[in-house]
Amino acid sequence: MDPLTEKQIRSSFVNCTKGEAARLKLPLDFSELPWEDLDFLGWVDPGAPLRAHLVRQDADGSPVGITLRVPGTSRTSALKSSTCQICLTGHAASGVSLLVAPLAGARGREGNTVGIYVCADLACSLYIRGKRQPKLRVGHYEETLMLAEKIGRARTNLDAFTAKITG
Repeated sequence: MDPLTEKQIRSSFVNCTKGEAARLKLPLDFSELPWEDLDFLGWVDPGAPLRAHLVRQDADGSPVGITLRVPGTSRTSALKSSTCQICLTGHAASGVSLLVAPLAGARGREGNTVGIYVCADLACSLYIRGKRQPKLRVGHYEETLMLAEKIGRARTNLDAFTAKITG
């Protein structure tokens, strides 16, 4: 992923207001991000821990930002997955979170949302590349895919999720 500026990130959001995008807090380590290892930038908002944000680049390199909610634990306790739906990394216990995104436009203003189980720290790119390991692995299996194929699969999964929000 190409490095992005704060201005590019804030102006990229498709499912929140300009005011909400202006108020979000960037990752604490923003100046030290390993851009060359990121397929998307994802983080939990340090000023609002029940909010997360994700910014990816589309085919022409333009950033597309999505704001997400972390539902309360009581609502999701029965619905739990240990596998990220973006990178397919298996985690134990709290390593995967259900994140819910308001749909873009009028449908989102009406309260319509879509959810996805994703690595709780949104570090899918680092898990794919072996630069970060889950604290406890569940359902670990050896894949025969090459790194480029794993990256392509994760991008395809993220593109499909983004399409649900913007479609």
